[in-house]
Amino acid sequence: MGRSAAFFDLDKTVIAKSSALAFGRPFYRDGLITRRDVVKSAYAQLMFRLGGTDDQSMAKIRDYLATLCKGWPVDQVGQIVTETLHELINPYIYAEAAALIDEHQAAGRDVVLVSASGEEIVKPIGALLGITDVIATRMGVTDGRYNGEVEFYAAGSAKVDGVKAMAKERGYDLADCYAYSDSTSDIPLLECVGHPTAVNPVRSLRRLASDNGWPVLEFRHPIPIGRRLRERPAVPMAAAAIGVGVGVAIGIAWYGRHRRTRTAPAT
Repeated sequence: MGRSAAFFDLDKTVIAKSSALAFGRPFYRDGLITRRDVVKSAYAQLMFRLGGTDDQSMAKIRDYLATLCKGWPVDQVGQIVTETLHELINPYIYAEAAALIDEHQAAGRDVVLVSASGEEIVKPIGALLGITDVIATRMGVTDGRYNGEVEFYAAGSAKVDGVKAMAKERGYDLADCYAYSDSTSDIPLLECVGHPTAVNPVRSLRRLASDNGWPVLEFRHPIPIGRRLRERPAVPMAAAAIGVGVGVAIGIAWYGRHRRTRTAPAT
C-alpha cells in the first residue's frame, strides 16, 4: 500500500476566518494597501468564497492581486505575519480541526495545508499546528520584493495539480487519501481523493456532499492552540465516524469584506 495523506483547506475549515482577511488590518496600517484596494478586492473575495468563479474569473483575480502586491518588501511582509500571527490566527483555530489533524498524524498520515493564500502566511499557520507541508500560492521575488508574477496560484483545479504532484513525489495513493474543505471552489480537490469530507460547507457544497454520500462535519469551536493542548478536547463523534482511526497571501486586501460582514452568521 502507498503512503497516505490528509489535505486540509485552510479558511473556514481549519481556522474560523479568512487567513487573507486576518492580516488586512496590519497590511493596511503599514501602508501596503489602500482604501481603494480594499473596496476593489472585496467583491472578488466574496465570489471566490461562494465558489462563483470560473477559471477565467480566478485568473483575473490572480492577476489583479499579483499587481497589488508588486513591490512589497518580502522581509516586511514576513515581519508583519510573525508579529501578528498569535493575535490574528491562533485564537481562531477550530479545536475540532486541530484534533482531527492530530488523529491523522497519529495514524501515520502526512497532513498538508492547501490554500490560495500565500506561503508567507500558510507556513506559519501550519507551524502552529505542527504541520510542515503546505501547498499554497507562491509569488515571484526579485531583489527582495514581489515582482508582480505568480509562480503558482493554489486555487481551484490548481490545488489538484499541487496535490497530484506531491502524491507522485511521495508515493501517496490518492484513493487512500483524505481531503477537507468548506467551499465549492475546492470540489476538484475533494473529488481527487478517496475520502472527501465537507466541513462547514456552503449550501451548494452541502447539497453536492449529500448527493455523493460524502460526510459533512460542523466545526464550531475556535480555541487558542495553547488552551487546546491543556484541555485536549475529544475528536467530535461525527469526525470519528469517518474512519480516521484512532481549512504574501493572494487576497490580503480582502479585509474590507471582513469589516462589513464580521457580525453576519458564517455560511
